[in-house]
Amino acid sequence: MMSEIPKSHPRYNSLISRERLVQASKDGLLAESAMIAHGRGEAFDYLLGEKTSASALKSIKEVAKRLKRAKNPVISINGNTAVLAGEDLIKIAATISCPIEINIYYRTPLRVSKLLNLMNKYKQKISKEEAPEKWKAEEWVRRINSVKILGENCKGKIIGLEGPRSICSLDGIGKADVVLVPLEDGDRCEALVELGKEVLVIDLNPLSRTARKATVTIVDEVSRASKLLLEEVSNVESEDISWDNDKVLMDALKIISNSVNRIK
Repeated sequence: MMSEIPKSHPRYNSLISRERLVQASKDGLLAESAMIAHGRGEAFDYLLGEKTSASALKSIKEVAKRLKRAKNPVISINGNTAVLAGEDLIKIAATISCPIEINIYYRTPLRVSKLLNLMNKYKQKISKEEAPEKWKAEEWVRRINSVKILGENCKGKIIGLEGPRSICSLDGIGKADVVLVPLEDGDRCEALVELGKEVLVIDLNPLSRTARKATVTIVDEVSRASKLLLEEVSNVESEDISWDNDKVLMDALKIISNSVNRIK
């Protein structure tokens, strides 16, 4: 099916993402509700013009600064994120020397195992590719191979949450001071902030509890934002931080409002 979508199609990237998720669902990587979540995000992306806004780019730069400043950063991913942006997130983790933790809402040992295998396959693939311009080949391969993929046999607990969603890795979210969470859910975001952690999220819905409770919100599509974030962490230097997250959310709402007004 993917090979039948011409690259000239105006929504090529979106359609490819959709097909990748369909296949991942068939392979048992995703929860049954994963496509619902993706469809909801697509609706917001339509209204945002299916491109990274100026305010989203500012958020991406801010997230890059905070990741590089962090003492113990971690990237937390779910199934959709692994499928849509897993390779770029591994490269980001390699660049800033941090682990990736698989942390999923509908948690089963089989799904966690399948996602671990997927991420490790990505690592093998990336290690065989040409290194980025600023890296020597040997060092880049070493960094890729050293990225820990956590999520199995987790013994940590996120205080304030109940059930499987409270489970976390002691070496990942458990000890992190900064957590990058693409495609987050609001209750965990709020609990992590209450624990004193900086929570950096990618969320297409500027009205969600996640977007409103996060330390920094990137209102953008996850694969698009991850590619830009990879560029930023490779270049940006850590510096003093002054951030107004509400302004970013208001900017996104203005874009959505203007989109609606154009069709009246």
